[in-house]
Amino acid sequence: MDIPTQDGIADAYLVHPDDTDRHPAVLLYMDAFGLRPHLRGMADRLAAAGYTVLVPNIFYRHGRAPVVELPDFIDPAARPQLFEHIMPIVRELTPERAMSDAGAYLDWLASCPQATDGPVGLTGYCMGAGLALRTAGTYPDRVAAAGGFHGGNLATEAPDSPHTVAGRITAELYFGHADQDRSLPPEQIERLDKALTEAGVRHHAEVYAGAQHGYTQADTVAYNAEAAERHWEALLGLFGRTL
Repeated sequence: MDIPTQDGIADAYLVHPDDTDRHPAVLLYMDAFGLRPHLRGMADRLAAAGYTVLVPNIFYRHGRAPVVELPDFIDPAARPQLFEHIMPIVRELTPERAMSDAGAYLDWLASCPQATDGPVGLTGYCMGAGLALRTAGTYPDRVAAAGGFHGGNLATEAPDSPHTVAGRITAELYFGHADQDRSLPPEQIERLDKALTEAGVRHHAEVYAGAQHGYTQADTVAYNAEAAERHWEALLGLFGRTL
């Protein structure tokens, strides 16, 4: 699919159950490796559970997916060279640009004939977890639930840290943190929980033992099958309660 935004056209993957019914909408935020077969497979699994799922290429300003050519399996040897290309793109996606785009994605889902009316669900992975958190706080009346998995830098001391939107969130949130994740140390987990608790946000967070940053991504060395299945159980439970 092609989605108009203020800065151009975002290419995206859309999948929904193979019937004529309308289904609750889910916006899936990619990790930094981008829109690729594995993420389309994750969207397919959500669709099989009864959802209309949109996966935008959030790096569309740099071209259509794949923005960065990836190997079929991302091992440690490939990561340094890949991140030389990826990190400048990540840094250019400012919170302001990302949330402008989020509005476009939500507008598109609101007019999608395969999606039901009403608030949507969000799920995000790695950097996508932060985008899901920001979107829930930026568009509170349009988001019913948000899941974030192995997210990094969710609650830094920066003035624009994702957790600073906590006071505007009305959705129910779930976080599946990885205990072997240097991008989200214990002090950030505590800061995030404190901000959400003080804001009265319905939320639950768990730290998955033995899991690395990226544990849901089966095309990377960080994949952990047990943690990935735990994530599916939690995410589908969240959407089942809220959408």
